[in-house]
This record gives sequence, structure tokens and C-alpha cells, in this order.
Amino acid sequence: MTSSNHNRVVTEPADDQPRDFRQLRASGGKPSIGVPIGLGFAVSRDALARFLIRVGLRPNHCTALGFVWTCGAGICLALGAGHQSPAGEPVSGVPSSLWPVWAGVFLVLAAAMDMLDGTIARLGNMGSQFGGFLDSSLDRVSDMVVYLGCIWYFAAAGNLTFVVLCVLCIIHGTMISYAKARAETLIPDCSIGYWLRGERAAATLIAAFSSHLPALIVQQAILPAFTVWRRGLYTYQYLRAEAVGKPAPNRGPMSGAWRYLAPWRFPRGSVPYDVVTAINIAFLLFGPWAWPALYGQADPLGDWWMSLS
Repeated sequence: MTSSNHNRVVTEPADDQPRDFRQLRASGGKPSIGVPIGLGFAVSRDALARFLIRVGLRPNHCTALGFVWTCGAGICLALGAGHQSPAGEPVSGVPSSLWPVWAGVFLVLAAAMDMLDGTIARLGNMGSQFGGFLDSSLDRVSDMVVYLGCIWYFAAAGNLTFVVLCVLCIIHGTMISYAKARAETLIPDCSIGYWLRGERAAATLIAAFSSHLPALIVQQAILPAFTVWRRGLYTYQYLRAEAVGKPAPNRGPMSGAWRYLAPWRFPRGSVPYDVVTAINIAFLLFGPWAWPALYGQADPLGDWWMSLS
């Protein structure tokens, strides 16, 4: 799972490998099958970016176009975030349509633009500070647009529970980015936690193409809160260590046998990271079959609120 580079002036490493894979190599961790796949993808991405540079596309064009595609996805979700695919086994009471799949198509196009804008800026020497600002700002708004579409759908359906869960998804996505930005005014780097933007974007795509958006909403309303918490805790520990002249706190896997009790602390490209990712994907794909409430028809908060009136 990958995330985009911002359109700003940066100094790229000589080997041009994704930062996460370089961190894995530096840590001595055992790479998973995701490493060669990721590196092959990066080569293809760069080749496409060079072609787009030749035809005159600029980074900010990609950034703006990606936002337009995301808005298209938001409209599709407003029309059918809780729908199941017509190709699947019918579930009683759950409407069926291709709106979630169409949302996934728009999100793929948006993700392509999101990855290409930074690559075009780097390879074409067209990076700018404003480009970085524009990219980061529209990334935050794009994250919100997806869940605003879901809020529209569930509000129209009268489902208070999933409206509240969507609001939590927006809060967590915003706070993950804000915690990093605010922390890095105090410490050198706070790029830690499992639920980075790439992981959240990949989860959204999987949920859209499987027509399991309610399962995604439940997942993202809970789990990313731990990334926010970890960034806050790491910043506190770093500042406390710095104040007494101690080394910076460990930001990677835990030491000794404890390390495998927290596999989400391993870097991208490692086997433990892939295990955590597989579990999260399995929840999105198969969770609704095991727990029908994940189809988005249940409304315990709404039922409770009605009982009070």
C-alpha cells in the first residue's frame, strides 16, 4: 500500500526506492512479497509520469483532477453507500446497485492522480511549496468528501448509528494528519502508526469494489484512533526524553519476544505488517457475512434515541 509524494522541492535518495522499503532494508527486517511488487509498481508509475511530462501535464493539474474524481466518488456513495453488489448473493433488506463499484472506479482514478502529482513534480523538476500545500489540503478535503457522501446516504435512510460512525471516520482521518503536522513543529518526524493515508485509501477501495462500505465505516471509526493515540504518545515520550538528555523513544517493533504482540509496529514490506493488512482486508471482505450488522441496516443508536422520546 502506498501513498503519494507532496509536490514540493525534495532531495530524493540515490536508489529512488520508496521510503518505507528503505526503512525495512535499514532495519534488517525480512521483506515480504509486497516489496518486489511495490518496487515494480514504482517503476511503472515513474514510466507513466515521464510520458505525462512529455505531453505537458503539470503536478497541480493531477492534484486538481484527482479531487474532481473523488467528488464523483462522493456522489456515488451518496446514492448507494449501503448497497450490495447485484452480482452477489442477495441479502434480505439490503438494496443492490453498482453505485459502490462506480465509487471505486472514481477512487482508482483519484488515487492514480494522487500518486502521479508528486512523481511528476520530482521527475520533471516542477516541485513547488504551493504545490505541496495544495496537494496536502486537497488530500484532507478528499478524505472528508468520501465520508460526506456516506453521511448523506445514511442520513437519508434515517440511520443515526452510521451517520455518527462516519463523523468519527472524518475526525480520525483529520486528526492523524493534524497530529503529525503539529508534532513535527516540536520533533523531527512523527510518521508513525499503521493507519497512514495509503492504508486508509486502500481499505476504501477494497470496501467499494466489494460493496461493503458499512464494514469500512465501522473499521475506520475505531481502529485509526489508535494511530492518533500512538502519535500523541510518541511525541510526549520524545519530548520527555529530549528534556533529560536520553535517546529518542523506539518507534519501530517492540524488543524481544514482545515484538510479535504488536505486529502493526513493523514497517511496510515486512511479513508482520502483511499479516495485519491481511486481517484488515479479511474483515472488509468477509465481516458482513459473519456479522450481518455490517451491511449497514442495523441502527442501535437510532433505536436507543427513539426509546428516550
